[in-house]
Amino acid sequence: MDLADRIRAVLEIDPEAPAVEFEDHWHSWGEFAALMRTIDETLTEARIGDGAAIAIMLRNRPSLLAAMMSVITSRRCVLTVNAIQGGSKLVEEIEGLRPAALIGHADDWEVTGLREVAERVGCVGIEVHEAPELRIRVLPGLEVLSGGPHHEALPGVAVQMLTSGTTGPPKRIALRLTALEESLASAAGYESKGGISEPKLSSGVVLMPNPLVHVGGIFRAGGAFFSGRRISMMERFDLEQWHRLVRRHRPKAVSLVPTAVKMVLEAEFPPEDLSSLRIVSAGTAALDPAIAEAFEARYGVPVLTTYGATEFAGGVAGWTLRDHNEHGKLKRGSVGRPNAGVELQVVDQDSGEVLGPDEIGLLEVKTRQHSQASGWVRTTDLARLDADGFLWVVGRADGAINRGGFKLIPAQVEKVLEQHASIAEAAVVGIKDARLGEVPVAAVVLRKGQPAVDEAALERYAREHLVGYERPTQYRIVDALPRTPSMKVSQPEVRNLFETPD
Repeated sequence: MDLADRIRAVLEIDPEAPAVEFEDHWHSWGEFAALMRTIDETLTEARIGDGAAIAIMLRNRPSLLAAMMSVITSRRCVLTVNAIQGGSKLVEEIEGLRPAALIGHADDWEVTGLREVAERVGCVGIEVHEAPELRIRVLPGLEVLSGGPHHEALPGVAVQMLTSGTTGPPKRIALRLTALEESLASAAGYESKGGISEPKLSSGVVLMPNPLVHVGGIFRAGGAFFSGRRISMMERFDLEQWHRLVRRHRPKAVSLVPTAVKMVLEAEFPPEDLSSLRIVSAGTAALDPAIAEAFEARYGVPVLTTYGATEFAGGVAGWTLRDHNEHGKLKRGSVGRPNAGVELQVVDQDSGEVLGPDEIGLLEVKTRQHSQASGWVRTTDLARLDADGFLWVVGRADGAINRGGFKLIPAQVEKVLEQHASIAEAAVVGIKDARLGEVPVAAVVLRKGQPAVDEAALERYAREHLVGYERPTQYRIVDALPRTPSMKVSQPEVRNLFETPD
């Protein structure tokens, strides 16, 4: 039974049973099956067949989740589009993508110029709704495929998604249907501590603040459908809403980005409110080991970090509960050991020579899920592997700042700045400099309840704790750091704070 057949089988087990909760309302498996079928039939009637590229303006809403699952299970290809980008950027992206069809929520179709660009491209336009039930409307004038040429067909590709855009412009990566199926099956087998069971509905509930436009959200939602688990969907992470949902559904495991882990820790919820949790999985960005340790001390829940990338169809390495119990204290700060079916090695940046234990170089990955799985794929992450096979990511080679020949790692400067009592978060990026090539600058968020600081005070602190070439040349004190949909700090937007005139 392949992925599409399995998901269809799950949808048919009990059509009246609740499937996805959103804004305190449950939508049934039958509702999802009906909407998925309607979207498939609509695309088929428009002669949009296998492998066709369908752009979906993704938000965390049930109707758009149904659209995504419909496109994937009908063996077409989802082109992920970030619905919350600015209107002009959204229009520009659709113009460039030229999809066979464009699916979006009713709210998104109100964006100025979107209807007009869909008409120019000649794509089929589909509007989705949640209330009073999951349904679609084909937009008048956009019922048939016209114009051209459109995005090339991508047979065998389930999703062509954007990377996070943390260090530069996002790029599109193809996630093949077979890779998605293998990853979901592997995760389901691990969770059940054995082989993959026949399709069934589970009593568990998956809390999902993870954005569908990000690979983590795609895997979390896809995994829930694969395993027949109900989903409690949040449009975005909201601390109080998350707290309320944890108390309501009593999940055993949750997935949080490092920023959210820190927010939950600082909220100081009563430990009994989180007593159902057995693990917290933290990925998408580096997690300060001190935050993980403090979280575990307060709530009694182990925080298991993971490491992955869109390019590798998700997870590459991570902590298991067994590894945590055996090595947690000695290996704190590591992102864990390679996942099943994954091989890792560290190579010299210049020669490509494979390095030994604890030597820092560029990380290379070999995985069955990657479309180039026959060979090693080099990342831009600086890392080391210790003698026990634990991976330690120390920075980004492409994020390193070359200041007149002296290279510095932003993450290391950020760590020093965040040790200041008044600084809650820091983001360090490089900007162009006529004399030195580039220089570091820092945006900082101040900690509530601590004395305020100004740029002069930050400069004095940097002189005491950083070597000369590491010290930021400018500071910006901001209310919050700009972030991507996956809640990573957006380096291009931080850079823009300094390069755009006030």
